[in-house]
Amino acid sequence: MVTPIAPLEAPVEPADALRRIAFLLERDRAGTYRVEAFRRAVTVVRATDPAELTTRTEAGTLQELNGIGKSTAGVVAEAVRGELPAYLKSLQDKATDSLADGGDDLRAALRGDCHSHSDWSDGGSPIDEMVLTAVELGHDYLVLTDHSPRLKVANGLSSERLTRQLGVVDQVNASLGGDFRLLKGIEVDILDDGSLDQTPEMLDRLDVVVASVHSKLKMNAAPMTRRMVAAVQNPRVNVLGHCTGRLVTGGRGTRPQSEFDARAVFEACAENDVAVEINSRPERQDPPDELLELALEIGCLFSIDSDAHAPGQLDFKALGCERAERLGVPAERIVNTWDADRLVDWARGGAA
Repeated sequence: MVTPIAPLEAPVEPADALRRIAFLLERDRAGTYRVEAFRRAVTVVRATDPAELTTRTEAGTLQELNGIGKSTAGVVAEAVRGELPAYLKSLQDKATDSLADGGDDLRAALRGDCHSHSDWSDGGSPIDEMVLTAVELGHDYLVLTDHSPRLKVANGLSSERLTRQLGVVDQVNASLGGDFRLLKGIEVDILDDGSLDQTPEMLDRLDVVVASVHSKLKMNAAPMTRRMVAAVQNPRVNVLGHCTGRLVTGGRGTRPQSEFDARAVFEACAENDVAVEINSRPERQDPPDELLELALEIGCLFSIDSDAHAPGQLDFKALGCERAERLGVPAERIVNTWDADRLVDWARGGAA
């Protein structure tokens, strides 16, 4: 069950205080530079003997540690003294239990997230940090879906790099003892002709495949429709990601939705057992309400995903849950309300 993270109370370990601050900043879509300062400080603190942290706190020399600045030193010092850091307290006081007014029942029904990114492509944190935060949020599983190779601006994974990542996923799962599963996935680019930006052999090794359009978003409606239908007809595709490509707010500006025959695309999704993603990112809100209602009418499955590029963004699913609940999407048609075994069996061609 995906749930809000309970506020930290004193005493708190310095690294935990820094991690929680980074989480809350990411959740609130703060600037990357601010977040990275706290994430870097976590690494430094973890690598420093606690006795040295105490000594440096008493001597006022924490900032002599490379990667510790004035703000992060203040947090560490207060935590070392057994206090709840003031900055952490202020962020926790401002944070609400949920990012959305509504959708709580669906949020509680979610078991995991089918779309997330790590620093292997364009995410901001390593895989283990994404996993740790997912565990803290109550997930049973997380699908790791870094980008495919054509998306060079996002450092997409070649077959060789993806192969190495799959080995890392195996190591992570071995260390978790079965209480949580990191599933193998990809956000694969839908190429101009509807083919997929990864080899069939590599896609066959994955648990869940999210397919998305990232290029030529202004393609004319007819070829865009053919492109998307061809992709969802591919038996290796499980989820159609952020289908319109629109941006409605945020630092990247706005972008109109792509033009395509939504009925034809969603009918292909329904016929081929492909879930339509309800992308929860605030700047996407994709698909728009009227298209989500159309997909619901046609009988599509759905996946409410965070599309997280940082640990704190895993909580974005609350926004997608609010939209889905408001528009009447039933929990039984949302694939990430299913347990991991059922999800993987469905993704590999089993019955929904």
